Amino acid sequence: MYIPHYYKNENIGEIKEFIAQNSFGILVNQLDGKPWATHTPLELDMDSEGNDILVGHISKANPQWRGFNPDTKVLCIFNGPHAYVSSSWYQEEEVPTWNYIAVHIYGTLKVLSEEETMDFLYKLVDKYEKDSENPISLHNMSPNTLKQVKGVVGFTIQIEEIQAAYKLSQTRGEDHDRIVKELAERKDAGSQLIAKTMKRAES
Repeated sequence: MYIPHYYKNENIGEIKEFIAQNSFGILVNQLDGKPWATHTPLELDMDSEGNDILVGHISKANPQWRGFNPDTKVLCIFNGPHAYVSSSWYQEEEVPTWNYIAVHIYGTLKVLSEEETMDFLYKLVDKYEKDSENPISLHNMSPNTLKQVKGVVGFTIQIEEIQAAYKLSQTRGEDHDRIVKELAERKDAGSQLIAKTMKRAES
């Protein structure tokens, strides 16, 4: 994606934390010459050689997996908070804009075996159930229920390029405090999260 240099984030640790917190991403590839996208959990993990990878799954009822050929190139999109920024908050006349955080990852997809997919699904459910009052586990489900894994295509994505845009009014130094104040006073979650992120970036 296009990222002006002052909005580019190259802090890998910060980007990995962002992906972990915003792991419900968008998987994009080509199917019959047409871009195809699916919203699905894309979990950051590590392969046997210590390389960062993404792991995910989609339903076999979803035609997108038919475009998963050996060495399929894919794009994964992770969206964070975003907020409208009014230029009425600026000291000088300017057009309004939008602040946001987004990460694009390019990589090569490899389809997992049924056993590998099941291992991933055990980990995925355990991760998101751990804070539940009455957590469930796939380990406790009947073989009949777990047969549903046959309707799922699991995959890993070898990460080849990471692009991270953190557009947080970096070019508006004289207006920065006012922008943070105005965003923090808005009721929508996106504005408040962008305000908090801008405050953290200052420290």
